[in-house]
Amino acid sequence: MMRRLLAPLLVAATSVAAAGCGAPADTGGRLPVVAAFYPLQFVSERVGGDLVRVTNLTKPGAEPHDVELSPRQVARIVDARVAVYLHGFQPAVDEAVAQNAPEQGYDVSTAVGLRHAGETEEEHEEHEGHEHGATDPHVWLDPTRLATIGDDLARRLAGLDPAHATDYTARAAALRRQLTDLDGEFRAGLATCARRELVTSHTAFGYLAERYHLTQIGITGIDPEAEPSPRRLAEVAAQARAHGTTTIFFETLVSPKVAETIAREAGASTAVLDPLEGLTDPDADYFSVMRANLAALTTALGCSS
Repeated sequence: MMRRLLAPLLVAATSVAAAGCGAPADTGGRLPVVAAFYPLQFVSERVGGDLVRVTNLTKPGAEPHDVELSPRQVARIVDARVAVYLHGFQPAVDEAVAQNAPEQGYDVSTAVGLRHAGETEEEHEEHEGHEHGATDPHVWLDPTRLATIGDDLARRLAGLDPAHATDYTARAAALRRQLTDLDGEFRAGLATCARRELVTSHTAFGYLAERYHLTQIGITGIDPEAEPSPRRLAEVAAQARAHGTTTIFFETLVSPKVAETIAREAGASTAVLDPLEGLTDPDADYFSVMRANLAALTTALGCSS
């Protein structure tokens, strides 16, 4: 009887020990950094360079909103000097940092703040009378805000590794220059367009639209898994027709079926606009995907340089 009672306790103890002791990787003297998903991996690698070893908690091509962490990944967070994440975007990561590594956690929203999430009319009605306070997490789609995150991360890394503070600062400054150039490309490319309405499968592009003076029309709100009602589909199709929309955008990690439905109703085509939550092409990076987005936007909106 006692043996049967002790067995599950021994299994649980073994699992915890494995999570705490078996996961750490040899970092070769570099600072171990954990990044919650791709854009945060990108900025961590650019600012840290060869002084850090970055582990991404979200596999390439996976939907980051739905990530579940293994014991090994939780152990990586515990052993990291910095865990770079975005509070409210990935509940599993929020919980793991809060419970296991609150001092290592670096919430990038503290550097830039977040805008209120765009809601469809239906979502607003559902939330009416309730305190929801939803925010839009897709802050990296504004290059200038990502540059600010890079600067702030450099200060964090310099505090942990003072001997290389000037290296982190210099890399963050170089990244800022590149992101400023990219911002200039977007401002020039989207300055003069036949249309400024951006019809997307869900409202992931609020920061981009705000920065470059576009109007985002989302088929659904901030949740990419939400299912639009027939009423919402009809509303967006009507808006697309009224604005002369030629392209309905869908995302790389989300089914294009809803966008295709709207496109048929509006007499438009579909195209990809990548929210950069994760890479699907191993040869791509933040800059190449953002420039592909710019090319898609200038074509869809009838822009002239």
